[in-house]
Amino acid sequence: MTKVGYARVSTVDQNIDLQMMALRGVCTRIFEDQGLSGSTAVRPGLNAAMRFLKPGDTLVVWRLDRLGRSIQDLIRLIERLRRRKVEFQSITEAIDTGSAGGRLVFHLLAAMAEFERQLIRERTIAGIAAAKARGTRVGRPPALSEEDRRAAYHAVIDVGEDVEEVARRYRVHPRTILRSFASVRSSSSLPEQG
Repeated sequence: MTKVGYARVSTVDQNIDLQMMALRGVCTRIFEDQGLSGSTAVRPGLNAAMRFLKPGDTLVVWRLDRLGRSIQDLIRLIERLRRRKVEFQSITEAIDTGSAGGRLVFHLLAAMAEFERQLIRERTIAGIAAAKARGTRVGRPPALSEEDRRAAYHAVIDVGEDVEEVARRYRVHPRTILRSFASVRSSSSLPEQG
């Protein structure tokens, strides 16, 4: 039942002392990252702390933002800890997943994060629908221009060139060439080739 501390500052000129002082009063072992952003995927100190933690231990931070930059990051990390049977504690926010109240706060945070994801999803869908209604093309640009699609169609269907050779010439996958034929046929009212 070890309390393991984690401290982080974003830049090397920031002072980590306040965090370390708070963690020393609670933890038997402390890991740290200095000069690393919370959005950085590779944090050696946090990775070492995660390797050190055993079931029944508690990961302790001075403040939530020392662990992750977004609620989603925090939720993912705390969920990873939960699966490993490791508790989580934030000193400043008084969150402790080892208590009923702490678990409640964590679940509220998770629910808010899910709500935020759903709002973003709904706004994205509405934005795409509005763009389509305005006639704006949505998605990435086509790999082949209309002229290239027609030329590829002519090369394969009329001249009899190999699809793979034509695809190499246009630097696309053969499936892209074959899919482009549907738009050439529909725009030109060309007959289907069997």
